[in-house]
Amino acid sequence: MIKTHKIKLYPNATMQRAFQRLFDYRRYCYNLALETWNSMYDESLLMDDKSLRPNERKVRNELVNNKQDWQYRLSARVLQLAVHDLAQGWQNFFNPQMPNHRQPRFKSKKRSRNTFTTDRAQVLNNRLRLDRPRGCTSWYDIRMAESVRWIGQLKTATVVEEADGYYVALAVEVYESVTIKNGHVVTGVDANIARFDYRDATGYQSVSTMTAKLLRLYERITHYQRLLARKRLANPSHFRSHNYCATRAKLQRDYQKVTRIQLDLLHKFTHHLVQANDVVAIEDLDNLHMRMNKHLAKNLHRSLFGRFKEIMQYKCTWNGVKLVMVDRFYPSTQRCSQCTFVKTGADKIALEGNRLHRTGHDQYMCYQCGANMRRDQNAVENLIQYAMVN
Repeated sequence: MIKTHKIKLYPNATMQRAFQRLFDYRRYCYNLALETWNSMYDESLLMDDKSLRPNERKVRNELVNNKQDWQYRLSARVLQLAVHDLAQGWQNFFNPQMPNHRQPRFKSKKRSRNTFTTDRAQVLNNRLRLDRPRGCTSWYDIRMAESVRWIGQLKTATVVEEADGYYVALAVEVYESVTIKNGHVVTGVDANIARFDYRDATGYQSVSTMTAKLLRLYERITHYQRLLARKRLANPSHFRSHNYCATRAKLQRDYQKVTRIQLDLLHKFTHHLVQANDVVAIEDLDNLHMRMNKHLAKNLHRSLFGRFKEIMQYKCTWNGVKLVMVDRFYPSTQRCSQCTFVKTGADKIALEGNRLHRTGHDQYMCYQCGANMRRDQNAVENLIQYAMVN
């Protein structure tokens, strides 16, 4: 299996300039490959010949055969891996299992993320050594903030620029056996806005995804966004002043803090789940259509349903835990975990509860057996029962 470790880099001034050249070169190669890809496809339609359809090999050979002299002073792997990323983007676009993947588009210097990938990097004495381009005399190893967590073969190294510096994501192929757990300890995770509810050995627990610190950061982000919008409206032609750039840097740092806090919460929670349980049941929610509700879109996006599912999928694979994806149409909220009665019609529980029976949002009352419990606890029990049957 392949595991990725993200580490902060401390390059000197020479390597920082080299990073910027490689960032620009990767964007140039991607845009040129996309233009070549579209030209080949248009030609195949014009000639009505499917053999002229573009693919990764044809586009890569076309770019390599027409390289300019200045391109030989930069890494050849950046060009080839940029074409590989483009081919993967087209493959995802035509994949019926990824209906929401958009068509590859040209990358803008102002809006695109600064990044490049190479598969010839090495880690020597806690330093990252990138492949030296042809004719380059000044080239240095880059100090890393920590050693690589995984032991194995280094496949790729992706360098990215963020608000507080440079980072590298090292993809390491790890050769280790995974022991499948016996499946005796089962739990279910009910995803709600701003929290996850689950059951462990001590009872029902809840993990919040919107802490007080996150709420303060959200308010600061809103403030900075308003400041930037006013500067753009006041002077649309020349709004990129020093104050504008400083405010944008503050906004980027706050976004980075939010991302790190959210990932820290998710990684700690998912690690606890896979270590303490053998089978975990989660809901396969339709995140895209759920966020179409204009009243709940922002809170749903901040609740991290999609990211939670992604992390659980690979962590369960790493630890031998069985992950049960509960069908999105399974009535875990409407079904009684005591007598299996399912509420329908006017008896169903909505976001505000049930007005007909005067029950609140967090209350579940069964109209058949009379069970009265918290709504989230009932949903967790239903998910556990679904996992035990399936």
